[in-house]
Amino acid sequence: MNPSRSYLLRALYDWLLDNNCTPHIVVDTTLAGVVVPEQFVSDGQIVLNINSSAVQDLQLAEAAVSFSARFGGVPMNVYVPMIAVVAIYAKETGMGMGFGMEPGVEFFEHPEPPTPTPSKAKRPKLQVVK
Repeated sequence: MNPSRSYLLRALYDWLLDNNCTPHIVVDTTLAGVVVPEQFVSDGQIVLNINSSAVQDLQLAEAAVSFSARFGGVPMNVYVPMIAVVAIYAKETGMGMGFGMEPGVEFFEHPEPPTPTPSKAKRPKLQVVK
């Protein structure tokens, strides 16, 4: 059977949105393939706001969570293998779920992170035309 984590994550994400809550995920940044802003990592973990107003192109796929967001004004593509998602909860109430090691977790053992692509936009420059 497929691991249940991605299914539970999507269901809880929808539940939190339906209840006007802000979904946050806790990520274990020590695992391979995690691409997050390192300056915000504390004790090997980071908490990410995955509300639709905070991120762009959110993908809650079977193998990973990915999106684009700004951290300190700097755009970044975030990639979190599903095995690295520790919990999802509501910022307002703290209600949510932590994840353990469910059957089928070996499916997530060696995720393939995407090839990093620079997300910096080119700045316009002025040019004198005679």
